[in-house]
Amino acid sequence: GFEMSYDEKNIFAKIIRGELPAEKIFENDKVLAFMDIMPRSPGHLLVIPKSSARNILDIDDENLCEVIKVVKKLAIASKKAMNATGVTIQQFSEADGGQEVFHLHFHIIPRYTGKPMNRPGQMVKDMTVLSMQANKIKAELGV
Repeated sequence: GFEMSYDEKNIFAKIIRGELPAEKIFENDKVLAFMDIMPRSPGHLLVIPKSSARNILDIDDENLCEVIKVVKKLAIASKKAMNATGVTIQQFSEADGGQEVFHLHFHIIPRYTGKPMNRPGQMVKDMTVLSMQANKIKAELGV
């Protein structure tokens, strides 16, 4: 139905096309991963398909498999790079499921003993912090 249509103007589509900047961690022909500019924990990143998928309800299995493989790889790499003690992985589908940007994305959020996640919607104060974290994670990946 209409509520499931894909909007090519969403911010993640713009990042894929290079119209908006992002602190990239990983990229191949099917998947892109980059730092979240509203991090809920140090090392918070996003993994998205390059295909025009609104969320998990409409993505084809092939692209979903490519995305989830990168999610696993980056969960492992970010946990190690950031000296985290755990990882939270989140995916929200449709507004009532908590989705705000209507392009499929997985949150990878490194977690630390005794530290709750930050409140959502807080913009990072210093972009250089994100690039330092990105470089640590990329080094762990061998990128």
